[in-house]
Amino acid sequence: MKPIGVFDSGLGGVSFLREAVKKLPNESFIYYGDNKNAPYGDKSEEEIERLALGCTEFLTEKGVKAIVVACNTATGSAINLIRERVELPVLSVEPAIKPPSDMGGQGKILMLATAATTKMARYHELKSRMKEPSRIIDVPCSGIADIIENGVFDPKAYETILDEKLSGYKGMEIDAIVLGCTHYIFISEAISEYAARNFKGSCTIYDGNEGTARRLRHVLEEKNMRELGSERGSVTFYTSGDYEKYKRIFDMLMARQR
Repeated sequence: MKPIGVFDSGLGGVSFLREAVKKLPNESFIYYGDNKNAPYGDKSEEEIERLALGCTEFLTEKGVKAIVVACNTATGSAINLIRERVELPVLSVEPAIKPPSDMGGQGKILMLATAATTKMARYHELKSRMKEPSRIIDVPCSGIADIIENGVFDPKAYETILDEKLSGYKGMEIDAIVLGCTHYIFISEAISEYAARNFKGSCTIYDGNEGTARRLRHVLEEKNMRELGSERGSVTFYTSGDYEKYKRIFDMLMARQR
């Protein structure tokens, strides 16, 4: 009967939470957004580790039965530390570069993420295991998460910043675009529209949320922790920031269709 804890540097992890609620409708969830300190992407690894451990402590004190780190940047910096500190199952999202790499192709794979994620050893070790690491182009996208944190989702609002980050690849054949930050999933329409106007190739969008939600369900079943009652579970929201501001955006995002 215990809830599942989910945290992110801010609102990005809500994109994972929506997938988890779909796959595990009888489970209850506690979501913690560290909005006061968002985004994590331009901070040092030491600062990210400290903040991520603080989020973990908050959730464990709420009595959760498992934790999902729904933040690629926190995963890259702190996932091993978190697993050392708690005895609960701890899952995480990571840039979904494997599916498009396994597909093969002649075009490139753009991996859009925070500046911190693109520099982390954990990500580069993951990238080194791909079939053709040279196909993957890492694109630091500082600034995008800040706009999303303010509740701006109109695709037109992102034309300038996307051009700033992606104009160097115009005309290139792109097989896939990996959204390596859970925030970016909320503007996948803007990214797809930009890609259609400026790149060649299929530009298929990938993210790691669905795979992580499937993994969560498997782990709960494996450990006999799955809630199988007939009643729908609850979702409780907490934030380190302005509750009224972020709860309004949280509710809007939870209600949106992907």
